[in-house]
Amino acid sequence: MRNYEAAGILPAAGRTAHGYRTYTPLHADALGTFLALIPGHGHAIATAIMRAVNRDDPAEALRLVDESHAQLLEDRRTLDAVERALRDLGPGAVPAPDDGAGPGTMFVGPLAGRLGIGPATLRKWERAGIVTPRRDPRTGYRVYDRADVRDAAMAHQLRRGGYRLEQIAPLIAQVRAAGGPEPLAAALRDWHDRLAARGRAMLAGAAELHAYLRERERPVRARGPHRPQDT
Repeated sequence: MRNYEAAGILPAAGRTAHGYRTYTPLHADALGTFLALIPGHGHAIATAIMRAVNRDDPAEALRLVDESHAQLLEDRRTLDAVERALRDLGPGAVPAPDDGAGPGTMFVGPLAGRLGIGPATLRKWERAGIVTPRRDPRTGYRVYDRADVRDAAMAHQLRRGGYRLEQIAPLIAQVRAAGGPEPLAAALRDWHDRLAARGRAMLAGAAELHAYLRERERPVRARGPHRPQDT
């Protein structure tokens, strides 16, 4: 409790004549609100929200809540974009890797041409970690294997959807870690579930925050009996 008070999560406690802290039902409400905010907003944002409320700056607290909701919406849009990109990766969307340094590979020019982009774009994606072609030992040319071709096609779909390279790179990494788009389906379902749980948690946290704000606005005498606890 002392640590939470020092962090601004709880309002300042009163003191007895002997210097002991005294906590009231308002402190219990603050603690309950903080714990309710954590699942939806995370520890750091929940702390910042409580600090703002306890220094009588509810506008800042609500701004922080809005930012969390905006981030959740952006995460939902990202998930939608990934699912659309994976759906679009049908047989006709992924160029067959048959024009390169060996079976199942492609050089940069043919791959760029089939995707309708420039070779410089593929080189930029390589610097961003989206594709990882090897080099042909004889010519030094970039050689894209089946996974690179798939990842380039997916990146192309996401770029057409307006996503930046720094947003695309971790998504491609997830596809690689899963072993391809098909095994990623389970991860996408889990992603949906986690976003839904976060949204529900935000609703629960908002209810507690609303109640705490109303309690702070009430006159001290109307808050109920004082129940000090010695610490």
